[in-house]
Amino acid sequence: MTAVPVRLSFTDRYLAVWILAAMAAGLGLGRMVPGLGDVLAAVEIGGISLPIAFGLLVMMYPVLAKVRYDRLDAVTGDRRLMVSSLVVNWLVGPAVMFALAWLFLPDQPEYRTGLIIVGLARCIAMVIIWNDLACGDREAAAVLVALNSVFQVLAFGLLGWFYLDLLPGRLGLGEGESLDISPWKIAANVLVFLGIPLVAGFLTRRLGEKRLGREAYETRFLPRIGPWALYGLLFTIVVLFALQGDTITARPLDVARIALPLLVYFAVLWFGTFALGKALGLPYDRTATLAFTAAGNNFELAIAVAIGTFGVTSGQALAGVVGPLIEVPVLVGLVYVALARRGRFTRPEGSLAGVR
Repeated sequence: MTAVPVRLSFTDRYLAVWILAAMAAGLGLGRMVPGLGDVLAAVEIGGISLPIAFGLLVMMYPVLAKVRYDRLDAVTGDRRLMVSSLVVNWLVGPAVMFALAWLFLPDQPEYRTGLIIVGLARCIAMVIIWNDLACGDREAAAVLVALNSVFQVLAFGLLGWFYLDLLPGRLGLGEGESLDISPWKIAANVLVFLGIPLVAGFLTRRLGEKRLGREAYETRFLPRIGPWALYGLLFTIVVLFALQGDTITARPLDVARIALPLLVYFAVLWFGTFALGKALGLPYDRTATLAFTAAGNNFELAIAVAIGTFGVTSGQALAGVVGPLIEVPVLVGLVYVALARRGRFTRPEGSLAGVR
């Protein structure tokens, strides 16, 4: 079997290096440029950071323009994939984060609450990139992300009440927290971070194929816009870490305490869901998609909710910021793990699984 790095392009092969460099650059800018974080934080509309929104839109558009939207019915008809994604994302994921937050941070209620909020915010943005790098099913990723986005609008506030207010009291863990978040704010978050690039990608595919034909669209146009996904990702990481550079570098021990349950969470969710997909008989590409959509989190929403409810300097906000600090390098590493396991799947004859 060919070594994993050979399968990737030059930029993808050294993705971990670029991401670590972007994280370091963001932290450095946040520390060296006085007031930069405040300036970036002020550029927002309705609680949505415009610099982060710009980076995510640039990041997601090329990948969503690659999706073959005429194949989506093959995904929606896969009940094993759809049901398992909903169960893992909305029953298992939040419960695992709740348990880990209380296990690792029993004496830190602010950080604990912040972690639980991260666990409730299911991924709708960066998972598109991780899935594509791991040669997951693009069409399945588009469907699952859209499905989880609908559930996010409907279930985020309810689950916040359950895990932060009701359950701690019922289990005798102390008084609960109140999570004041409007469904309209969540809907706006979903619309900006998923709706806009999804519509843009769909229209680009439809109009591009009509004008160029499918072969020319995929062989000439897509390679031109493809690198912008990485540029958008790196820009987003620089902005995100510049926003909180002072906070992260000033409280390293607190960051380490928050990071530990996050590491366990990503490992449990990803490896557990990957094993579930294989046990269900899903092909590699859909198993990878299922695992990454389960392990990823919507850090944009988690940070916005924590800041809006508890304040920008709160421990809850710090926990939200540490989320992507750990998630980004961990899920990049899991891309390589997924590709290394790709050869263990037997692709059904005639299947398009894994074909790029």
